[in-house]
Amino acid sequence: MGFEKFLFYVFSLITLWAAGMVITRRNPVHAVLFLVLAFVTSAALWVLLEAEFLGIVLILVYVGAVMVLFLFVVMMLDVDIATLRAGFIRYLPLGTLVTVVMAIEILLIVGPKNFGLDAFPAPAPLGADVSNTRELGLLLYTVYLYPVEIASVILLVAIVAAIRLTLRQRPDTKYIDPSRQVRVKKGPERIRIVKMVAETEYATLSAADQDKE
Repeated sequence: MGFEKFLFYVFSLITLWAAGMVITRRNPVHAVLFLVLAFVTSAALWVLLEAEFLGIVLILVYVGAVMVLFLFVVMMLDVDIATLRAGFIRYLPLGTLVTVVMAIEILLIVGPKNFGLDAFPAPAPLGADVSNTRELGLLLYTVYLYPVEIASVILLVAIVAAIRLTLRQRPDTKYIDPSRQVRVKKGPERIRIVKMVAETEYATLSAADQDKE
């Protein structure tokens, strides 16, 4: 076993362990940190597969931006750990059953007989002048054009649905209506003059009232 294959097994085991810790940790902050570890080791696997662009994008986009945002959001939320623990124990049998079923399905579909390395010939070694970014772009927008378009439509529908679900009309929220600002004319609508008693007059009136008493 070569050193490259040894690194592959090491990073694969760390990725599987980190993914398992993500779904078993009861503290959401710990789960997010283990997910960051899973992304880092997955990026290392991409680099071992000579897909440096995907590995760098995984580090920069997910670890450097998305997961940092998730971590800040989880830390700012007031998460009730006791409720999460009670729900974890309550739904543990159902979750275990779903996990076993999904594992069996994955083994049946992506097993060595159906999707193993033996089913594909060894790729020819690429030269140093070959850009995997260019090769990836050619594959995505030629061979896999329709799957990419379908995935884009699904993501667009998901974004619109998320915005619609979180959009709520709150009458007590203060906001600015630009259309009303444009329609405002000079006059009582813009300025309201309030006449108040001057401080000296108020003091004189107070002294006069005291004399009357």
